Amino acid sequence: MADVEKRDTVIIGAGPGGYVSAIRAAELGQSVTVIEKSDTLGGVCLNVGCVPSKALINAGHRFQEAADAAVFGITTQQPSIDFSKTQDWKQHSVVDRMTSGVKMLLKKHKVDVLQGEAVLDSNSRLRVVSTGPKQFMSADDGLTIEFKNLIIATGSRPVEIPGFKFEGRVIDSTGGLNLPEIPKEFVVIGGGYVGTELAGAYANLGSHVTILEGTDSILPNFDKDMVAVVLKEMKKKGIDVVTGAMAKKSAQDANGVTVTYEVDGKAQDIKADYCMVTVGRRPNTDDIGLEMTDVKTTDRGLIEVDEQGRTSVSNIWAIGDIVPGPALAHKAFFEAKTAAGAIAGNKTANDWVGVPAVCFADPELATVGLTQQDAKDKGIEVSTAKFPFAGNARAVSLDQPDGFVRLVYTKEEKNVLGAQVVGPGASDLIAELSLAVNGGMNVEDIALTIHPHPTLSEPIQEAADIAIGFPTHI
Repeated sequence: MADVEKRDTVIIGAGPGGYVSAIRAAELGQSVTVIEKSDTLGGVCLNVGCVPSKALINAGHRFQEAADAAVFGITTQQPSIDFSKTQDWKQHSVVDRMTSGVKMLLKKHKVDVLQGEAVLDSNSRLRVVSTGPKQFMSADDGLTIEFKNLIIATGSRPVEIPGFKFEGRVIDSTGGLNLPEIPKEFVVIGGGYVGTELAGAYANLGSHVTILEGTDSILPNFDKDMVAVVLKEMKKKGIDVVTGAMAKKSAQDANGVTVTYEVDGKAQDIKADYCMVTVGRRPNTDDIGLEMTDVKTTDRGLIEVDEQGRTSVSNIWAIGDIVPGPALAHKAFFEAKTAAGAIAGNKTANDWVGVPAVCFADPELATVGLTQQDAKDKGIEVSTAKFPFAGNARAVSLDQPDGFVRLVYTKEEKNVLGAQVVGPGASDLIAELSLAVNGGMNVEDIALTIHPHPTLSEPIQEAADIAIGFPTHI
């Protein structure tokens, strides 16, 4: 039997949940060990997800701005792009810089980082083994650790669908972020957050993009009037959106990939340089030895947890994409701090009343709290107030007048229960509205908050003015 090392707080995974929980646990006086199977820190979000995708989206916006500024009276020569330099900037100036920052923070907080795969042996022991395929594994393989407390933060991976194995010109979102060239024709299967964002990015970079979505609308987690604003912009960019489309198979050759899909039972083919599949993600809970513990999971492979992130085993916590709720990095950040605090004996708890969700489409969408339909489903009587960006001087001066801010509030007390933003700066504006929802603010609280002029934040106050019955600019 291999020697056993005893550790205090052990964390599996160094993604958004893992590294944040490590830092908070260390700040609370715990001795912390992080186990990460990748050779870089930061997880999917930082390395091949939300951060590099925003870099690519920004590059697309810059290219479009350079290509067409005629509305401002600016005439330029047609710009060109060296995509290898774009990819180099994304990787080295953005991703590498941020991952190096995570490494520095963990070192600063004296967190012990072990590279390898963690495999649970029991409710209090695990082994750290080398990464990669293994034909056999004995009880003596790897480093055996006996932990006092464990936080599981193993994240998720893309779902692969029949007929679309991730290889060659059929890619997942990671492949979509690391293409060697800008495709002339690009097919995206799945019109959720990831598919919509990268479809917009490549359209801005010059690709002709087709989105195949199985349901009746892209971005089903957002209100239809918000999605309509995005669809309007997609049409301007030449993006084709096919709804009710069921992807059936793919066939590759040296020059591209042919995608076969069905609409109303009729098969159709589309040829592209690449096909990216973004139809969801699967929790990474199937290869970590949970069956050797008493940790309970759902039929979807998610780990059941209480309001502190504690599993059915009292000394094991789980956070991030592997627990129920939206798979969002900022949700994992919050859960990480809650779990670390709970281990320290603090009365922390997760409260998901106001978790903002953002899609970096063109224009951006953001929502927090309840929608009008959510409130109706819960039997809550609400009213709404909506102010268009077309009435905002800053949005008009940016030539981005499409979209609106909407408040959802109780009909009698006028307490803010939710809010939605579609338009310029939505990803930043939702923070103030999240504060209003989480703080249980009244619409009058917002109306009496002076917002600077001219800024994109003013429509929030304008919507509140509408809610209290004294609209100004509408």
